[in-house]
Order: sequence, then C-alpha cells, then structure tokens
Amino acid sequence: MTEITRRGFVKGAALVAPLAFAPFTVAQTTSASRYDVVVVGAGHNSLITACYLAKAGFKCLVLEGRPKIGGGTKTAELTLSGFQHDVCSSIHARIQANPLIKNNELNLGEYGLEYIFPDPVYHIAFPDGSYITKWRDFDRTCEEIAKYSKKDADTWRRMATEADAIRPIVNEVEYTPIGFGKSLAERLADHPQGKLWQRRIAMSKWDVLHQNFEDERTMVAMMPPFPKELTGPYSGFSAYPSKREEVPQPKGGSGMIATALQRFLEAHGGEILVNKPAEHFIVENGRCVGVECADGTSYRAERAVLSTVHIKQLVKMAPSGLWPADFLEGVKTFNTGNASFNSHFATTEPLKFQVKSGTIVPVHISNIQSCKRALRYESELTAGEFHVEEPVLHIVQTSVADPTRAPAGMHTIRVLCEQAVYNLPDGGPGRWEEIKAEVQLAHLRAAQKIAPNLTDDKILARFSTSPVDIEQMNAAMWHGSCHSGTDGPAQAGAMRPVPGWAQHRMPIPGLYQTGGTTHPGGGVSGGPGRNAAVVMLKDFGTSMEETLGKKG
Repeated sequence: MTEITRRGFVKGAALVAPLAFAPFTVAQTTSASRYDVVVVGAGHNSLITACYLAKAGFKCLVLEGRPKIGGGTKTAELTLSGFQHDVCSSIHARIQANPLIKNNELNLGEYGLEYIFPDPVYHIAFPDGSYITKWRDFDRTCEEIAKYSKKDADTWRRMATEADAIRPIVNEVEYTPIGFGKSLAERLADHPQGKLWQRRIAMSKWDVLHQNFEDERTMVAMMPPFPKELTGPYSGFSAYPSKREEVPQPKGGSGMIATALQRFLEAHGGEILVNKPAEHFIVENGRCVGVECADGTSYRAERAVLSTVHIKQLVKMAPSGLWPADFLEGVKTFNTGNASFNSHFATTEPLKFQVKSGTIVPVHISNIQSCKRALRYESELTAGEFHVEEPVLHIVQTSVADPTRAPAGMHTIRVLCEQAVYNLPDGGPGRWEEIKAEVQLAHLRAAQKIAPNLTDDKILARFSTSPVDIEQMNAAMWHGSCHSGTDGPAQAGAMRPVPGWAQHRMPIPGLYQTGGTTHPGGGVSGGPGRNAAVVMLKDFGTSMEETLGKKG
C-alpha cells in the first residue's frame, strides 16, 4: 500500500497555489492582446460567464492561479497513475435545471461533456443492518420506504408530487439574477398553491420531516449527503422528495465540465492562462481596469474585470478606501460555513452491500445513523466541535458507474466528512497535520463497518486533505469550506454576498463578482456563472436572448 500525505503533496502538488497577498506594487504589463474582459479564476462559474460573453463576441482572458483549471470541479490522479479522483464535487444535479444544460444553450456535448446517471441514487445503511436504497425509478424507491411504513410511502409519493409542481418556480428564481425578475414570494403569490408553499418553505427541514413521516429511517433518507441546516428556517423545501431524484456525474470526472467550457471558450476566441494567481486589481480614476498577478505581469480589460475569488479575499485585492463601510461590514459578517475532510482511496474492490435481492454496488452511500445523530451533527458544527466517533460520511465511488476513472477492475473511493472545523479548539489549524492520519483511519473504519468487504489489503493507496490542505489547494475554498458560505435567510437571494450588492456588480465600477459567494450559492449549479453573464451582457448593451440567437 502506498501512503500519500500532505507533506509535499506528492501527487497533489500541481494543485497547490499560494494564499498570501503581496503588498501593492507596480506590475509589468506583458500582454499586448486586447481584452474586453479579464476573469480572475477558472472555476466552473467564471468559465460559464466567460463562455456566454465570448459567444456574444467579447474577447475574454481567464487567469487561473493553479496549474489546472476547474476550481471545485476538478479531477486529478491523487493516489496512483490511472486513478481519476474528483478533488471536490462529484454530483452535478443542480446544474441540470440550469438553462445552460436544460436548454443546451452552449452545446457543451460537442465539446466533450457527457453525463452519466448512476442507479441506484443513494444507499443509506443503518447500524442495525436495515437500509433504504433510493432509485431513479420512483415507484421502486416508494417500495423501499414501504418496507418500514406504508403510510410513509404514501406520504413520500404525495410530497414528491406536490413539490415537483412547485420546483420549476424555485429553479427559475435560482437562474434569474436578483432584481431581474419576480422574487420567489412574488412568484408563489401567483400560484394556486402558493400560500401553502410560503409556509412550507419558511419551515425548518426538521419540522417538515417530523410532521409528515412516522418512521425514523424515512426521515434519515431525506438527509443525504449531509444532515446540515436541519433546524434553520427556510430549509423546508429540501425536506420534500422528488420523482426525479438523480446524482449525475460527468463521464471522465467532474473536471470534464471545466474542460468542455475551456474548449468552447477557446473556440470562440477566448484565452486561459494558468499559473497566474491574481494579487491585485488595477484601479484607475475609480474604475477597475485590470489585474496584477503574482509574477509581476498585469492584464488590462477595456470593459470589465470578473472575479470569482472568495468574498473574504476580494476586499484584500484593492485598497480598503475603495470599499464602502457597509460592504466591508457585510464581508466581515459573511458566514463561510463548515469545512471538509476528504479521504481518497485507490482500491481493488468497491464497497458492496447485501440487500434482499442480493448484492448492490452503489455510487453514493450514506451512513447517517439516526435523527438524533443528525441533530448532534448540526449542533457540533454550530459549536465548532470535531469528533472522530460516529462520523457522518458521504461515500462516493464514481468508478462504479464510470470505469474510465480507474484501471480495469480497480476503483476510486472518496470518503467525505463535512463536519470538519478549520480552527480546531485544541490547537487551531496547525493541529490538523498531527491528527490527519487518525481522522482518515477513523473514517475508513466507519466505512468498513457498513461494508466489511473493503478490507485493508484491498486498498492500494490513499490521499487525504484536511481543511488546511483544501484551502492550500484552492484559495477560494476559504478555511477549507467547499460551499462558499452558508445558505439561509441571512445569506440567500438579495443578501448574498452582501446586502445591496447581490447583482454581481461590485462597489468598484467595472468589477463584477461570480462564484459560490453569489446568488444562488455554492455547489455545482452554474447559477452564479449564468446569472453574472445576464447582468454583464445587459451592462454591455446586449442581452442573453440576443447572444443565444447568434450562430456558433
């Protein structure tokens, strides 16, 4: 077995980028090319914005601080050659409702993006040996629920039917920039069942589940991948199942969406430069006109600069006097949310589960034990506690659905815990290096407990990333948080990232912001990217509709 640790990052070295910001200096302009827009960061959202702008005819340059593009949508050989691991995201479910994918606006399939839809969707294994498997076949999922409660199965069916009727309205709000259309409340007011849903959405997920279901296992089945934000207000909608629950993954790895976007961008005259960490914005006469990089080069934009750095970093990239006091206060109070701990394994066998019909090998597995454990999970996060006992895990083995991810007969397994804390209470972030091996082993043992077939001799190599490692590998994942900040009323819609600045236009004229810190938030939705494009196209004197009407 090969042990691969953070020291030197071995296989992961190409993912590391510096976090420090240098003092403001005069940079050397090395590019003679003309750019309409300079983009900071090559995550999927900023690439999406750049692609729409390029399709509209604007010359875009994307500057990526690391050697590999993709941000949270990145795939790399973290363990051994031939084993393709998703560094962060694996599930591309939300983006399926984005007009980018839903309406095939950029024809990304022609540029290599192909989705696989694993079945089953989730397997939830309980400590007593019982289980619930969620399938793409909705009736089959209802049969799983009925094993424990026929009443719950009937309720599950009713709730899914009711929620799917309102889901398009929720999606429309996510993929509409703030102020560019009706709010969710206004849209619900026009719907025959809108009054019911105004209350349901404002409720907590915990209350919705306990008011509707009688068997605890049914409630737990609505909690994967993690039971966070159970008790907070405005999480009620996430307690409703759907008749079309899916966990799509790009064939070849999560990074294929970034690859397809890069190909589209370059085919439409755009450019991407890697190893170009941006340090400062160039501001002249009160307007952002370019970007200075760590290597002393600078790149100027005739129309705008688009940033996808974390909002906490954004304010460090221009003199403090250029940011209004209310904006700085909003950034200060922005809640970055919980951190993550990842363990990646190269194996000779996937996790297997014995069920009534035989053996199943799912892609996505949850070990959430009970509602009580889920509630403690949330309270531990709130209190900043971290425990290796009874870890709540999301286990992903993408190679089961996509054999291209590993050599023939081999597999990749990712064990993800989002209960991690950046500043450990007994030593701060520096202690992560001391306990990383212990945490990895505890998480592995928890996975082996529900799938005993994965014995140690079947593990060829392993690679773990603590919250500190995650931040070092991607500076935009502030303090090891992959989701760019919490959701909820304080940081949703017009409150994201800062009240008064939710339309992607930042306080410095000529500067725009996208990425997970903007509406509709983190994860792979592409919403922040498309929404930013709508705003910028309007400001440039055109529109999304006109852009999509262009050939090519």
